[in-house]
Amino acid sequence: MTELPVLTRKDFVSDQEVRWCPGCGDYSILAQTQKVMPDFGYPRENIVFISGIGCSGRLPYYMNTYGFHSIHGRAPTLATGLKAARPDLMVWVITGDGDALSIGGNHLLHTLRRNVDVRIVMFNNRIYGLTKGQASPTSELGKVTKSSPYGTVDYPVSPLAVALAAEATFIARSVDTHTEHMQGTLERAGRHHGAAFVEVLQNCNIFNDGAHREFTDREVRDDRMLILEHGKPMIFGKDRNRGIRLNGHQPEVVTIGENGITEADLLVHDETDPLIAFMLTKIYWPDFPVPVGVVRNISRPTHDQMLTDQMAQATAARGKGNLARLLSSGETWTVE
Repeated sequence: MTELPVLTRKDFVSDQEVRWCPGCGDYSILAQTQKVMPDFGYPRENIVFISGIGCSGRLPYYMNTYGFHSIHGRAPTLATGLKAARPDLMVWVITGDGDALSIGGNHLLHTLRRNVDVRIVMFNNRIYGLTKGQASPTSELGKVTKSSPYGTVDYPVSPLAVALAAEATFIARSVDTHTEHMQGTLERAGRHHGAAFVEVLQNCNIFNDGAHREFTDREVRDDRMLILEHGKPMIFGKDRNRGIRLNGHQPEVVTIGENGITEADLLVHDETDPLIAFMLTKIYWPDFPVPVGVVRNISRPTHDQMLTDQMAQATAARGKGNLARLLSSGETWTVE
């Protein structure tokens, strides 16, 4: 067996000039992606990045791997076909909130529910950046944009809730400026066997500057973000004295030390618990901190694995197929 060469981040940097707006959060996502790729042990020719349309769609050009820059919303479809034909490949889908959740919503849904063994990374800046600032499916209610000059009257989509409803086996959220956290999240997604969905909260400093600033800025993030860790109580706050507990079946924010509350009263995060996952996709600031980290992580058979097993069973039962014989069998006729 040929020993694979030791790769570094530089090996995954292509010769293409990176062209996003200065200050865009996409630069950070690209950098963290390049940093974690050597950890997986795949040769570059066995890695494929597939993107749709949007600012995020440029990323495959900047990865020194194989890649597709596909059409609007269809990246998950191409990824499904590729993984079915070549289950040995590591396949990543790079998309944005507009690409994935509007025209691509149906394709995203079915890729996740089939448990296709791909990693879907969705950049969420709550705006259509490439087309110059229209409201996207994740734009907040009342958002004034070029397509909603009086404020959008649409309630925003929760990407994590969509992924959970589709039964994705790995669901997580990270932030473009939290580089170490993003690296760890992408690495866990990369090692997952099945459909992995990662939402990255990302800034568009041109058309939606400060998209998530109210809870991601350094000055406020300790009090307004909940970093999830499997098997650990849900604690947050600059003084690490606030947390989430269940009051009946309803979550509530409490302060440790008040009214006799201790750390033992807090809800412990469990990545395999569907009820905790559902709760985490439904809580929002100002009532609750914004959850960041792995929301769900379970295991079940993958789409390509079941396809391969099905073909093996059919071949064992009926013998190896013959395409020429198939095309000339059944009801055939000659057109003169």
